[in-house]
Amino acid sequence: MESSRRSAVKPVIVLKPSKRVSLVEDTTGKASDALPLPLYLTNAVFFTLFFSVVYFLLSRWREKIRASIPLHAVTFPEIVAVFALVASLIYLLGFFGIDFVQSLIIRPSGDVWSGEDDEEGNEVLLREEDARTVPCGQALDCSVPSLPHMVRNVTAQRLFDEKPVRVTTEEDARKVSCGQAVDCSLRSLPPRPPIVTSQKLFHEKTVIVTTEEDEEIIKSVVAGTLPSYSLETKLGDCKRAAAIRREALQRLTGRSLSGLPLDGFDYESILGQCCEMPVGYVQIPVGIAGPLLLNGREYSVPMATTEGCLVASTNRGCKAIHLSGGAASILLKDGMTRAPVVRFSTAKRAAELKFYLEDPENFDTLAVVFNRSSRFGRLQSIKCAIAGKNLYLRFTCSTGDAMGMNMVSKGVQNVLDFLQTDFPDMDVIGISGNFCSDKKPAAVNWIEGRGKSVVCEAIIEGDVVRKVLKTSVESLVELNMLKNLTGSAMAGALGGFNAHASNIVTAIYIATGQDPAQNVESSHCITMMEAVNDGKDLHISVTMPSVEVGTVGGGTQLASQSACLNLLGVKGASKEVAGANSRMLATIVAGAVLAGELSLMSALAAGQLVKSHMKYNRSSKDVSNLSS
Repeated sequence: MESSRRSAVKPVIVLKPSKRVSLVEDTTGKASDALPLPLYLTNAVFFTLFFSVVYFLLSRWREKIRASIPLHAVTFPEIVAVFALVASLIYLLGFFGIDFVQSLIIRPSGDVWSGEDDEEGNEVLLREEDARTVPCGQALDCSVPSLPHMVRNVTAQRLFDEKPVRVTTEEDARKVSCGQAVDCSLRSLPPRPPIVTSQKLFHEKTVIVTTEEDEEIIKSVVAGTLPSYSLETKLGDCKRAAAIRREALQRLTGRSLSGLPLDGFDYESILGQCCEMPVGYVQIPVGIAGPLLLNGREYSVPMATTEGCLVASTNRGCKAIHLSGGAASILLKDGMTRAPVVRFSTAKRAAELKFYLEDPENFDTLAVVFNRSSRFGRLQSIKCAIAGKNLYLRFTCSTGDAMGMNMVSKGVQNVLDFLQTDFPDMDVIGISGNFCSDKKPAAVNWIEGRGKSVVCEAIIEGDVVRKVLKTSVESLVELNMLKNLTGSAMAGALGGFNAHASNIVTAIYIATGQDPAQNVESSHCITMMEAVNDGKDLHISVTMPSVEVGTVGGGTQLASQSACLNLLGVKGASKEVAGANSRMLATIVAGAVLAGELSLMSALAAGQLVKSHMKYNRSSKDVSNLSS
């Protein structure tokens, strides 16, 4: 018996119930049956009749009032109009509120109530006839057993007056309600072994189902006998390690992580290079600004941000640039820096090393030692700064398409090891002495540059300024002088002579897998505006001396970030010229900053900033409910 059930699948048969007939015939008419016309024509006739009669009666009554004629003295046309008014009003009330009107006018008789009781009795009889030994929806497992050829078995069914439902797979078959179509005589399979899963049922707490082995590991992590950071090595499964670490964290803190996604991410891709001890990932929306017409090419710029108006504003700037013929971006310098700090017993010895490193005759020797670390890293210069007996060595080198921090650090280590031969009393305090300077606002980056130094410019036509940006050339020039230049100087700004360059830089950095912390120096920018062509047009430029980007390494190899780089046409290393992709990305960043500066300054000049943020940057959700 059991084998016969598993060898073949019988189509699910559903008894189609016969149409129910009420015990009392429904003789109530519908309002739309007033005329033997289509429904839309009937409605049009009565609407026209109603308003025409109202207009006629009001006109007649106004004439009577003016002529001092009693209103109750009516003529035959007025009598007809009154009847027409009542008829059309009854129709309209009946059509748009038929149930309400009937509940007031037509009182149900005892036969009607008895008919409904009989109908309920018929439903009871139907349920009793269809009853089984065990109620299907209460105690019987109605899951469909897994069968070899069930995947393509198609069953069509009609439930009462519903549309046909197609069951195409085993999973779909399980979803069919027991009381409607599933043959409850089918036996369920033995229970599956438990798996690690997290599911949220309506407003209930997260339910975690784990295997016994995982439960033991979780308990070990909670007890502290198994380090959380070693889970990937111990289990050999990065996603499983993240799930176990996540559950252990929830138990330790008593806080739920149900809103933090776990599934849908490749944890193998971040092992050992992007993030340690992961428990999930954060979702950030990515918007597109553009097309940005830059150096004769169009770019759709991806921006990952949670700030409303940012993408829309940058997009408006891109439109203004495009309508004015595009922007031009020029790379001025390309060199990543690293500055170790070394100490001597005397300032004289520190000065001797400074003279040695700055001697052009020694540069070639040092370059050979430095360049051994990479086939792309090439030493460009060494600049020194002395503070007492401490010496800071600022190495600058090209790094190909990589951002290059690790590359330059390896080269610097090679040079320091080489210098120990001639300067054995040199004490290396740190591979980084903050004279680089990385992830901090610093005048040395603002003056000397770090990474890619870029300038981008465009001439915006006066008509575009008025029609697209909703302001004037004179207003923009004045605002830029008082805000970006004078205002920043009053604040003692360091590299911050702009409106919001950091907004655009950070959004692009997150989308393309750059180091978001490097937006500090990468956002160093001075925005200049000037009226040209006899004051008719606007010349705008942004100068950014330290844009630190790369198209290989780090977060650029993750799937989402790699897709954004591919959208810009700069994914991976350039196959033609080393470093071409990263340099192009730097010019795109500058072009997007130019668009963002242009749009925001125009909004400020036109007084639109607060209005736009109230419209696009305000959440309508109840944050208190979401947090709970």
